Amino acid sequence: MDFAFKDEHIAFSDSIRKFLMVEAAPEWLREIWETETGRSRELRGKLAEQGLTALSVPEEFGGIGAGDLEWVLIHQELGYYAIPDSLIDTAYLATYLLNRLPAADATLKKTWLPKIADGSARIAVGHPVNPMVADAQNADLILMWHDDEVHALTKDQVKLSFNPSIDMSRRLYKVNWTPSDATRICPARLGKQLWDGVLDRAALAGAAQLVGLTQRMLDLGIDYSATRKQFGKPIGSFQAVKHHLADVAVKAEFAKPVLYRAAYATEREQARRGVYVSHAKLAAGEAAWLGARKSMQVHGAMGYTWETDLQMFMKRAWALDAAWGDRAFHKKRIADFILADGARLGPGETF
Repeated sequence: MDFAFKDEHIAFSDSIRKFLMVEAAPEWLREIWETETGRSRELRGKLAEQGLTALSVPEEFGGIGAGDLEWVLIHQELGYYAIPDSLIDTAYLATYLLNRLPAADATLKKTWLPKIADGSARIAVGHPVNPMVADAQNADLILMWHDDEVHALTKDQVKLSFNPSIDMSRRLYKVNWTPSDATRICPARLGKQLWDGVLDRAALAGAAQLVGLTQRMLDLGIDYSATRKQFGKPIGSFQAVKHHLADVAVKAEFAKPVLYRAAYATEREQARRGVYVSHAKLAAGEAAWLGARKSMQVHGAMGYTWETDLQMFMKRAWALDAAWGDRAFHKKRIADFILADGARLGPGETF
């Protein structure tokens, strides 16, 4: 398998990295965290100007029409900078759902896809694998699962209960609502395939963000080890500290090809897509947990305090690891595949 990306994929990712480097300083993210909504209209506007909100929207609705391979590199950058925005739910997951609705629901596409593309709409997505719905209070439209059906709701049709998260950039809500013919936009016979696609793409996005977070936590550990001194020397010169950080770098590098394989399978709707995505989520989650633990060891206990930037990225990693399927969920999907009757295992068969 050739994991190389096209030049245009890399160029776009590089441009987003340079943009976020300037616009997403940690001190500014802290300010957004502490607002009532946890979101910034200014940031959303700038993300739209960069083309991120339009990335998955078809060209006929004012978008770019890109796929999962373009997104996977962007997800990593959004993770690296811990962007506090519902961009992925709106521009990636909701766009996927809306764009694949039956032809009878063309009106919904014409109404919402252009708004997604220009950055004027926020859409929340609710799935049973997540007990809470992220950004439901901030959403203009909420797409909910019910017995594999797809339902579209506005805030006046739901009752929301706020649920705090260890990651202050997330706004989680329990959504109480009543399914009806008026809210149903896709029947179960078609909806199951759509929701399976949403789940895999959401887990893929989470895995990519975790890889980006791992790299950020590693970089923070390296930077701190170069400035913090003990016995008259930077602690980064000590062999034990080097080993800690090297372990994280190895884990991150091993997670990347697994992630890219999953993105490739997802874009091409391959039969084993779900297995590859679960493998990526597990590998990225292990790398992020190791990155958080080792970087905090380098920082000492102060690494968890509000004053350090590290705590922002650790909390995001811990929350994302359990979102869109925790470890038990994804391990079961892999186990069901490799332990199935007649399963063909080994090189060239499993992955």
